[in-house]
Order: sequence, then structure tokens, then C-alpha cells
Amino acid sequence: MALAVTPRHARKFRPLSLDAVNFLAADVRGAVGPFLNVFLVTQQHWSQSEVGLVTTIGGLLGLAVQTPIGAAIDESHTKRGIVVLALAVLAITATIIFAWPFFWPVAIAISLMSIAGDVFGPAVAALTLGLFARNQLASRMGRNSAFDHAGNVAIALLAGTVGYAFSQRAVFLLVPLFAALTVVAVLSIPAGAIDDQRARDLEPASGGDEKRAGPAGYGILLKSRSLVIFGLCVMLFHFANAPLLPLVGQKLAAAYPKEATAMMSACIIAAQLVMLPIALLVGRTADSWGRKPLFLAGFAILPLRAVLYTVSDNSFWLISVQVLDGVGAGIFGALTPLVIADIMRGTGRYNLAQGAIATMVGVGASLSSVAAGVIVDHFGYGVTFLALGGAAFVALVVFAIGMPETAETRSVLLRS
Repeated sequence: MALAVTPRHARKFRPLSLDAVNFLAADVRGAVGPFLNVFLVTQQHWSQSEVGLVTTIGGLLGLAVQTPIGAAIDESHTKRGIVVLALAVLAITATIIFAWPFFWPVAIAISLMSIAGDVFGPAVAALTLGLFARNQLASRMGRNSAFDHAGNVAIALLAGTVGYAFSQRAVFLLVPLFAALTVVAVLSIPAGAIDDQRARDLEPASGGDEKRAGPAGYGILLKSRSLVIFGLCVMLFHFANAPLLPLVGQKLAAAYPKEATAMMSACIIAAQLVMLPIALLVGRTADSWGRKPLFLAGFAILPLRAVLYTVSDNSFWLISVQVLDGVGAGIFGALTPLVIADIMRGTGRYNLAQGAIATMVGVGASLSSVAAGVIVDHFGYGVTFLALGGAAFVALVVFAIGMPETAETRSVLLRS
């Protein structure tokens, strides 16, 4: 049954198209992600510092364009085309890694992947705002996140099978395949069904869908106290979280080299199977329970998980602890675009803000990649897990003290 935000669009759009985009885009990104670090360390014999360096180079270049990409998505009337271009870049760069897994080709490919990867979060969220009414947004964001996690489960199973049956290197060839399928899903959303003004969170000025106030200036990013605090917290969270799964994967690969890809897939699947129902739960309860209590639960899980990784090197234990990632990531995936929409409501700068928050995420993740690599090389895995857990605890405290509830926000300036 068709579902849309206005009668003009109601005959054109079917939610299954957006479900497919979320599911298949996760397959594209998930076919590289954590498998790359394991491949470089165990098959190409890179050092931890080399892996951290290329990851940081790519991350820094990617985050430099994150906010401009968000601003461009705000202004764009061809959001589908932007997503298709990003998919093409990911397909080409994954093929480069497969064909030439050496330092400079991999460094260049990772850099291009980081830039292209900046598109998906804000673009899919913008499509969602442009296709659905405000009162449907919380449940729809939860559904987006659930299909994203389902896609991650599917690609982890497939990548694990391909890696075990053929080689870890062969996993990268899955990217062009799923990129092509995602292009079909994106183009199945009619361009005319997308309300471009609503997609940037620009609402009617005084009634009527066509009469809208102009967008706020770029300075709105710094004028909103809520957005600044939220950005700081998510930066700390991802500084702590980003290296954990790759580090666990490397420990498993060292102990079980033949089963390395399958072990990594097991870690991903364990977490993703938890993320899926958590995302749906968050979508159903975010309006009634509020955003902050749910986010606090997500923040609290991370330091606990980091400490538990130090208890044992047993593969069953490590995979079991990884299940906790499903709670935190499930909450974050469903709530982050919703909280940004709360804060930026009516400003017309939703995707700009999404890009800015993604930049903060990228800063945290990029810095932690090189930091974690250096700490592991000099002090070992146990100290690294504890250091990352400490950063996660700081994020929890800052969020608990400084971040207001955003569920009832009607204007970004009310929270400034």
C-alpha cells in the first residue's frame, strides 16, 4: 500500500522501496568494513600501525567533506543521483582493493570509500523526511535501522561463506554486485515522490505545504547548544567504539587463521541480530519514552563491553560479549537521525547538521584507529580495551549531565 506525506505523492511511493535501499546499502558497506582490517593483518601481513595509518588517512579525508556533503544534499533536487554516484565509487574502490592489495592502492581506495560513504547516512535520512510525515518519523527511522541491520546480517553470512570457501580477498567482489542491486532499489523510488523541502526539515511557515520560510544560516550549527553537546558525545562514543570489533577480529584471526572471516562474521551477526529488534523497539518507544533515557542506555553499554573483552580470549566469550554491541548500536542507529531532526526542525539545515554530526563521528573513529593501533603494538590488547572503555565512560557522563531531552523540540533555538 502506498504511503507518503501529501496526497500529491501518495499514489507514487511504496515503503518497500526504502526498505530495500536500507537492506542492500548495508550489504554494500558491510562487505568491506571490518573484513578489510582482518584481511590486511592476517593475509597481507600489515602491522597494526600501517592499518591504523591508512584508516586514519581515509577517515580524515572523508570527514573533511562530510559537512559539505550534507549541505549539498540539503540543496540538491537529485538525491537519488547522489546515492547512485556514491555506490559506483564504492564498487570501483572495492575492486581496486581486490586487484591491488598494496599500501598506496589500498590507501587511495579507502580514502575514496570514506568520501563516498559520507553520502549514505544523510541521504537516506533525507529521503525518509521527504517521503514520510512528521508523526510517522520515529517508527520509520526505527524501521530504516532494522532493515539496515538485517542487511548487515545477510552480508556477514554471505561474506563468511565466501571467505571460508574461497578466500578473504574474494569478499571484496561482493561490493560491485550489491552496489548494482542497490542502484535498482534507489531508482524504484520515484523522484516526484520526494518533497525536497521537507527532506531538509524545512516546514511550512504558517500553514500549507508550499509556503515555507527560508533556511537558516550555516551558523545554526554552533548556535544550538544541544547539537554541540550531542556532537561531542557521539565523537567520544565512536572514538571508543570504532576499533573494538576490528581488534576482536584480529584476536580471533590470530588464534584461528583459517576461520578468520567466519569468526568475524559470527561477531557481526551476533550483534546485528540484537540490533534489529532494538531498532524496532526504539522506533516504537522514542516518542513515548523520550530520546534521552534510550540514549543513556546505549552509552552505558559501551564501557561495560570494553571491560568484558579483557576477561578472556576464548572465542565463544568474545563473540558473546559482541552481542552487547547490538544494544548500543541499535539505539544509536535508530535515534541519531531522529534527534538531529528534533534539534533542527524548521531550520532547513537537517542534512547539514547530519553531515556535521557525521564529521564528529569520523573524527572520533579516525583518531581512535591510529591510537588503538599504536597502543596495541606497545601495550597489548588488554590495555587498549581499557583505554577505550575509559573514553566511553566520559561520553556517558557528559551526555547524562549536558544533553537535554529533544522529543518536544519545536525549534532549534529553543534548545540553544
